[in-house]
Parts: sequence; C-alpha cells; structure tokens
Amino acid sequence: MIKILHNLHEKYGEGKSIEELSQIEIDISDESVKEKMKEILKEAYEERMPFNKLLGVKIEEMTESLCKVRIDKKPELVGNFEQNILHGGVISSVIDLTGGIAIQMSALAKMGKRTIGEFLVHFAKMSTIDMRVDYLRPGSGEFFISSAYLVRTGNKVAVTRMEFHNNRNQLIATGSGAYMVG
Repeated sequence: MIKILHNLHEKYGEGKSIEELSQIEIDISDESVKEKMKEILKEAYEERMPFNKLLGVKIEEMTESLCKVRIDKKPELVGNFEQNILHGGVISSVIDLTGGIAIQMSALAKMGKRTIGEFLVHFAKMSTIDMRVDYLRPGSGEFFISSAYLVRTGNKVAVTRMEFHNNRNQLIATGSGAYMVG
C-alpha cells in the first residue's frame, strides 16, 4: 500500500505530502474518478507487480461485469518442452489474477466517497481464500485470454468463475474462486 501511495504521490501529489494525499476524499461514483482509479489499478497489475510482469500480463477489459487478461506464450512459461505447452501454474496464476481483478472491479463500482487511504486499505485486504482449476486440454497456443465474471458478492466473500482460452478460442481450463472482500 505504501508503494502505491508513493506512486500516486509522484503522479498526482501536486505539492502535497503522502499523508495529505491519503486523506483526500474522492467520489468513486464519479465516472472520471472511477476511470482514473481503473488506470492506476491497471498500471499496478501490468507494470508494478514483478510476477505479473514476468507473465507478461496485459489487461484487455476491466468492467464491473467482466474482466479479461491476456498473456502471450513465451519460452519461460512453458512447462512441457516436448509438447511446448504452458505450465499449469502459469494457467492457474492467471486465472486467479483475473478472478481477483473481477472482484476488485465489482467493489470499485459500489464505492462512493472515500479517502484515497481508505480505498487503498480496502483493496489491500482483498485476497484469495480458495480456488479450483480444472485443466481441460493442454495449454497450446500463441496467446491466451483469461476471463472472469462475478457470481456473487457478500460483505466478506465474493465468488467468481473464470475461463482460460487460447488464440483459437479453445477452452484450456476453467476455474472458480472465493475471495476475501471485507
């Protein structure tokens, strides 16, 4: 959370201290503010998280109802060099990430006025509780799209469903996840 505040301070601080920045109230129901927060989150997912950078994560869609994440196949992600297919851990990691982003987008859509600090604390508490992945066929392809949608959200837990397709739109794996949201 501190790193995100430092990043926000660099970009939007305008002479304010980090403490002052964290106390600024924002209205996330305002579409322009919501879009700015989505940009900040997208940058965090794609550029600030080392593992996501290793995977080559690119966010294709982030809405309240659907999240799509793309990864391109690269040699360091291959688990079976004889068949040249993705490692199962890569598939499950991207599925988990996609489900997590889906619940964050749902939470973002429901937020009203909050301080930047409250927003960051709320998002920092979100985490995976449980996840199931069913591998349906080998992870062959040139690129892959993981999509997630929200099944249900409560005060404490949200549930998502995810699918992982290759560039030929073949379903490679499915997943479901439970995430702590409150």
